[in-house]
Amino acid sequence: MTKSKLLILVLFAALITLFFVYDLQQYLSLEALKQQQGEFAALKAEKALLVTASFFIIYILVTALSLPGAAILTLAAGALFGLFEGLLLVSFASTIGATLAFLASRHLFRDTVQAKFGQQLRSFNKGIEKDGALYLFTLRLVPAVPFFVVNLLMGLTTIKTITYYWVSQIGMLAGTVVFVNAGTQLAKINSLSEVLSLELILSFALLGVFPIVAKKMLEAFKVKKSLSKFKKPKKFDYNLMAIGAGSGGLVTSYIGAVVKAKVALVERHKMGGDCLNTGCVPSKALIRSAHAAHDMRNNAPLGIKAVEPEVDFAAVFEGVQSVIKDVEPHDSIERYEGLGVECITGEAKILSPYEVEVDGKVYTTKNIVIATGARPFVPPIKGLDQITYHTSDTIWSLRENPGRLIILGGGPIGSELTQSFARLGAQVTQIEQGKRIMPREDADAAQWVTNNFLAEGVNLLTEHQAMEVVVKDGEKIMVCQHNGEEVTVPFDNLLVAVGRTPNARGLGLEEIGVEINERGALVVDEYLRTNIPNIFGVGDVIGSYQFTHTAAHQAWYAAVNALFGKLKRFAVDYRVIPWATFTDPEVARVGLSEDEANAQDIPYEVTKFEIDELDRAIADRATAGFIKVLTVPGKDKILGVTIVGQHAGDLIAEYVQAMKYNIGLNKVLGTIHIYPTMAELNKYAAGEWKKAHTPEKLLGWVKKLHDWSRG
Repeated sequence: MTKSKLLILVLFAALITLFFVYDLQQYLSLEALKQQQGEFAALKAEKALLVTASFFIIYILVTALSLPGAAILTLAAGALFGLFEGLLLVSFASTIGATLAFLASRHLFRDTVQAKFGQQLRSFNKGIEKDGALYLFTLRLVPAVPFFVVNLLMGLTTIKTITYYWVSQIGMLAGTVVFVNAGTQLAKINSLSEVLSLELILSFALLGVFPIVAKKMLEAFKVKKSLSKFKKPKKFDYNLMAIGAGSGGLVTSYIGAVVKAKVALVERHKMGGDCLNTGCVPSKALIRSAHAAHDMRNNAPLGIKAVEPEVDFAAVFEGVQSVIKDVEPHDSIERYEGLGVECITGEAKILSPYEVEVDGKVYTTKNIVIATGARPFVPPIKGLDQITYHTSDTIWSLRENPGRLIILGGGPIGSELTQSFARLGAQVTQIEQGKRIMPREDADAAQWVTNNFLAEGVNLLTEHQAMEVVVKDGEKIMVCQHNGEEVTVPFDNLLVAVGRTPNARGLGLEEIGVEINERGALVVDEYLRTNIPNIFGVGDVIGSYQFTHTAAHQAWYAAVNALFGKLKRFAVDYRVIPWATFTDPEVARVGLSEDEANAQDIPYEVTKFEIDELDRAIADRATAGFIKVLTVPGKDKILGVTIVGQHAGDLIAEYVQAMKYNIGLNKVLGTIHIYPTMAELNKYAAGEWKKAHTPEKLLGWVKKLHDWSRG
């Protein structure tokens, strides 16, 4: 605790202690006030300024220290100063005192509370930032909520001090008027209940609810206004139409069909979207082939003679297409029509919030979900348009060894394909403009992948900015900048994998006024609604978490909010979003990384367990990597987990569930894990945490007990 915090705490404690030790509360009772009213009035008549100033300061202190008696002082203001002067004094004194209590609470406790519970309070903090003034105004209007509680609790939030002051000033005014006015009739009052009757409390409560009701009415008005310029059909073809049959659209339409809504799913190209056709499925099929080739070269530790594999690129990529065909039925038109979804093939054009045109035919719908995904981003590199290059969409047409292959980009897509092509026999150069590949992961995790890339012959160029493509004497050359110097890299083929751009434009959304941000992503609120409230967005098109499983997660919220939002809406939950990069070793993460915790000033402890200590990993000769768990200091509450190693994407699931349902490391440790499995890694990491938090003093006493028991 800092000196300033300690000083404030001591000062407040001392003043509160003096108040009760000297029984000053006896002077802040209705009986005492009525008995001393005449003397106070005489003193005020003699020394008006002194009495007024003293009263003002005393009121501020009582309120700031959260002492009992503010209500009596408010009555006293009416009795001593009359309605208008008393109201002026109390209004400012109470607000100043409340703000001092608010600031004390903020200075003493907010940082600690936010540091320990910041993750859990994230959505609450957002609500305060957005509607904090409204919440405070409502609380101030309802006398049933003790004002000192409001002061202390609001100090823990992110509401601005100036906002807190003026809202408190206005919000407490109605109650202040009632009490000050009652004070002018002090002789007729026998108890505070006569001032603050049940009827009056209910009236204030209704008054307090009014801003919330008004907000709802305003929101309904905005919804009506945003839709007013569009003609609403008397009858709709569908309750819900999803545009795009990737993960987001498939799950949206499936949820709609399950709850018996009439649902349509529009896809212009192939069912399954990027994940099935050009992303997750083909890349994992390619990784499997690359892994097999790698094993053939490196099986000597298993007692099997190492051989150089003969890679048939045509067969490898035909095999990838075969895998896609095997998975296709899961996402097929036949399956979804069997589930009750009407599948429409064609180019969708949104004519209004109620109308979607597909290849000339217009359909009407009550709600629309945009799930059109994203496409590879191609940077404006000079000369790039002079050559034929690949992206993650087009690379699957390859049928021969790409030779000298440049892969531009060090993110998950670029890294997975870098290792795969290198293992299949291509001469791969990976170019990344940042300091390291896989920049979203901690440096120690990225280093394991980097070391493997280098060991497997990848020419890895970090901090290299691709500037220009030059074709000289029939040879293609990539010109890069590195530390102010020019670096040239000759190549035969180029794969651009530097990110993805949302597919929000060209659908008619801009024409009807739907907001799209500068990155080309659909702008949605916490309920996944656009600024036109019956149009929703999910998946890569909204540009948040570009993962297949996140799109599916969002799709549930979009479908439910679209179909049942008038009854109950659900804000999408992003608290626990895991992901994995399927390099070798795999890198999987959920929650905070060390880099993120440091950037957000979130205190944490690190528990790390190296995979080379795990029996199953030793038996499998797969000892590369580690597990790293971030926890709240001194507690077993999990803030984040990174796993580097074989099957990391599978192993992370236990921690995803633990974080989702607030299960700590003690319970992970107490769970039986099969021996010998890689899953024991999770238990051993929990064991390392427990070892670091052994109660040494208690064990010292236990040892003495055992020594004594032996005689």
